[in-house]
Amino acid sequence: MAIFLGAQPMSINWIDKYIDGIIYAGYPGVKGGIAVADILAGDYNPSGKLTLTWPKSVGQIPMNFPTKPNAQTDRGENAKIKGLLYPFGHGLSYTTFKYDRMSIDNRLKSEDKVIVKVSITNTGKMEGDEVVQLYTRDVVSSVTTYEKNLRGFERVILKPGETKEITFVIPGDDFKLWNREMKHVIEPGEFKIMIGSSSENIKVTDSFIY
Repeated sequence: MAIFLGAQPMSINWIDKYIDGIIYAGYPGVKGGIAVADILAGDYNPSGKLTLTWPKSVGQIPMNFPTKPNAQTDRGENAKIKGLLYPFGHGLSYTTFKYDRMSIDNRLKSEDKVIVKVSITNTGKMEGDEVVQLYTRDVVSSVTTYEKNLRGFERVILKPGETKEITFVIPGDDFKLWNREMKHVIEPGEFKIMIGSSSENIKVTDSFIY
């Protein structure tokens, strides 16, 4: 088991490959030792998510989230290094969760909002928290936009076998872009909604047409 204190990504490929568990504690304060001990003993189920993108190599820096298509393509020797060590929003738990029954209620034209619902079930044997993350994408646009935009997240506490429905209300502004005439508008077309446990671990996805 490896325990890290700090506030930035680290180059830990060897540790990631050979060590069974990693706790990233950040700057936990005076009670940090007790908190880490509770996690190691299994008295508390960890549920934190990374707010930073962790690269596999310092040669991949700068690396950020969100990103535009092909904006972080590696070149030269660094082209051999693919993907991330840990993506934005990543975090593990002592239990498992199932995502299903996703629905989209598109009310952009009538109420200037979109309502998204999804069901989360604790499929493991231990009570735990899950941070459900919602991302959007403008599939085809007149200007280049981000591949994924974090537009909402909700923490849900579930006992083993318990299911809860999460509702996200996304305002119309979250679907707008600045077009070539520098107007802040929602362009007609397809919008993709992605829900998951991290920016890379998307569990359910659907889309709507505006």
